[in-house]
Amino acid sequence: MLHSRIPMTREGYEKLKKEIDQIKGVERPKIIREIEEARAHGDLSENAEYHAAKEKQSHMTGRLHDLEDKLGRAEIIDPTKIADKNRVSFGARVKLLDVNIESEVVYQIVGEYEADINAGRISLTSPIGRALIGKSLKTSVSVTTPKGIREFEIIEINY
Repeated sequence: MLHSRIPMTREGYEKLKKEIDQIKGVERPKIIREIEEARAHGDLSENAEYHAAKEKQSHMTGRLHDLEDKLGRAEIIDPTKIADKNRVSFGARVKLLDVNIESEVVYQIVGEYEADINAGRISLTSPIGRALIGKSLKTSVSVTTPKGIREFEIIEINY
């Protein structure tokens, strides 16, 4: 099965690597110790600590495989190498005027696995991300969001 590439910023890639290193270097050895300690308590069939540690290990292994898959398919896109800096594309930091509430907001367009709305990073596949891609300065965009239709004006694009 062909797996598609995952667009990612350098920062997103490094964060993924750091999480993998944390799991492999800290969390996995800790869980192995927990399992060994629980085993030492005897009868495994009635050993709640053992079963809890094994379940934790299973969840962590699944998370590790998922992260390694994403890392293996990551396509790092350097926003500074974007040819047309007057249009919104992957990696851009876009300052918008939210016309509905007369407030400015800044979003960076990133891959879906590194999106974090609280940090101002939105996925290029999100409603706002899709609406902004390819647009230029001073353009107005209407976005259908879960909270209804929102109007934005692009007031700044930075790479």
